[in-house]
Amino acid sequence: MSTFFERLQRVFDDGHGYPHPDLITDERFAEGRPKPAAVLIPVVERAEPGVILTQRPTGLRSHPGQVAFPGGKIDEGETPLEAALREAEEELAMPREKVRVIGATDNYITGTGFDVTPVLGVVPPDLPLVPNPGEVESWFEVPLATLFDRSNYTANTVLWRGAERTYYEMHYEGYRIWGVTAAIIANLAHRLELTELFD
Repeated sequence: MSTFFERLQRVFDDGHGYPHPDLITDERFAEGRPKPAAVLIPVVERAEPGVILTQRPTGLRSHPGQVAFPGGKIDEGETPLEAALREAEEELAMPREKVRVIGATDNYITGTGFDVTPVLGVVPPDLPLVPNPGEVESWFEVPLATLFDRSNYTANTVLWRGAERTYYEMHYEGYRIWGVTAAIIANLAHRLELTELFD
């Protein structure tokens, strides 16, 4: 019997083996050359796998109070994988050696000028995570099946920078998952067939 990691790796590889025409991007809103960034999508290996997300402090200058994956700018000389693991360690004290990396999924270009590489990884359950109060107000875990179920999201359209922009959002136990985070989830959901993970 294959492990969850092996099944997720197989589904990930199969889903990324071809171009996908329906991926979401905000590239048309970006001004200038996007700055490289990376996030970690930490999937918790348990009977009902979950995904760890953070909420940023409301006092931050950039994206205050928003739900996000651990991540940030890529430092000079770093790879996206190194940056994603470093940021998860800095934000949540998540030991990088505990992350079993699946791979990098489709980059997402934000309207605020970042070219984000999302890195999918599997972590053991019940890690003693400690939020860095300067970067993380709280963290929480959402069941993988809930997070990747498109029927749990609503699509909203707003006028932004002179054009219509559609964004997705989901509410989970008092948290609002939307914007870039929801778009990265939606793009990865397009790539994965979750049913195989739970058979």
